[in-house]
Amino acid sequence: MAELGPLTPRPALLGERDYDVAIAGGGYTGLWTAYYLKRLQPSLRICVLERDICGFGASGRNGGWMMAAVEGEARLLAGLDEEARQLAREAILGILPEVEAVLARESIDCDYRRGGGLFAAARYPEQLATQRAHLEHYRALGYSEADYRWLDGEELAGRLRLNNPLGAIYTPHIARIHPARLARGLADSVSALGVDIFEHSPVTGLAAGWLQSEQGAVRAPVRLMAVEGFSWNLPAQRHHVLPVQSRVLATEPLSEAQWTDIGLARYEVFSDASPLITYAQRRADNRLVFGSRGSYRFGGEPRADFSADGEAFTGIARLMRACLPQLEDVAVSHCWGGTLGIPRRACPHAVFDTASGFGTAGGYLGEGVGASNLMARTLADLVLGRDSELAGMPWAHRGLPAAALRHWEPEPLRWLVYKATDKVLGWEESACAGGAPRWRRQLWRSGSAALAALRG
Repeated sequence: MAELGPLTPRPALLGERDYDVAIAGGGYTGLWTAYYLKRLQPSLRICVLERDICGFGASGRNGGWMMAAVEGEARLLAGLDEEARQLAREAILGILPEVEAVLARESIDCDYRRGGGLFAAARYPEQLATQRAHLEHYRALGYSEADYRWLDGEELAGRLRLNNPLGAIYTPHIARIHPARLARGLADSVSALGVDIFEHSPVTGLAAGWLQSEQGAVRAPVRLMAVEGFSWNLPAQRHHVLPVQSRVLATEPLSEAQWTDIGLARYEVFSDASPLITYAQRRADNRLVFGSRGSYRFGGEPRADFSADGEAFTGIARLMRACLPQLEDVAVSHCWGGTLGIPRRACPHAVFDTASGFGTAGGYLGEGVGASNLMARTLADLVLGRDSELAGMPWAHRGLPAAALRHWEPEPLRWLVYKATDKVLGWEESACAGGAPRWRRQLWRSGSAALAALRG
């Protein structure tokens, strides 16, 4: 967010106000929902309450991948007939075309570039087997060679000069963006449509027909929660979401000669198949942005200040250079992080209960840059009672389903499981990438699988 220069916050909510729809959270989910509600029914009086400034959370602080994908798709589509599955796939693959149309219509400049993705490239044999199985997973879901295809080591090296490239999955359904520019551009567009945005107005309480803030309150028959990882101070929300911090760094600007040595000539985003979860892109200013798995703070409080995480960022830089040794002498110029929400049930959802007027959307598990658009469109249709295809999708819920809003276990169990998972994943990366004996590599991979099953 700092790269956008000084930002003048919009006024805070003061006193009591009346609206038709009140939305808590000025990130992607809240802003997209306000946008589609206002476009579909311009007469609605809508407000957005944001605790800091729009895009302050994960929406403005992520690694800049926009994917036409949703986490937990196999679980979402299980039990559907082929016609329903095809409609769901088309809705998911429609995320990028829909966003492209909005960016053009609203003149939002967020460095959007659809170069596709080199997805989870394999650098050692265990990763290769995992990625082959992952490709079969996409085939089982009904995606074709045009959606996800295998690149062997030679073809991968022609696109990205990764250290020891064994293979990767390529998909055209990923674009790179500047996340903070998208969030602020959406906020400006929503405001221009007539939506009132109140910044520095955290929601501190919920009541029938009301959202309470620090210096005011909003009375509205429809109240929508779009707070994800920033729900720790709301008792009705905090147990559904695990607030997790991701960490991202950026190199100094690279020369064209350096980029020729790295690849990504088509501006693809890329990740390797490390269990530590990586994601990277070539930014418009020619920096390489590289992110990796973050951390969890006991009690679930979100974070914005990562200045004390020097050792953690050093580890991420080490992983970046393990993937791309060409960056050995390249300086890291920026480090940041953001808080995202991990649902107890790894599936995105849009939920609206007509009786209470309460609704929510989320559950993205790190893929919310694109999925938030789809869930927001779905939530808008549910709120307006539209008989649309989106309102009939498996992620759409009328009422408050227990499955979509499962609780995480209480502390200290959630903290202990997350920390144990982090430790085992780190051991697995070290053992496999470092050429440890086969029995050690298999031990850590088995431990990772067991912890994943415990968390799921």
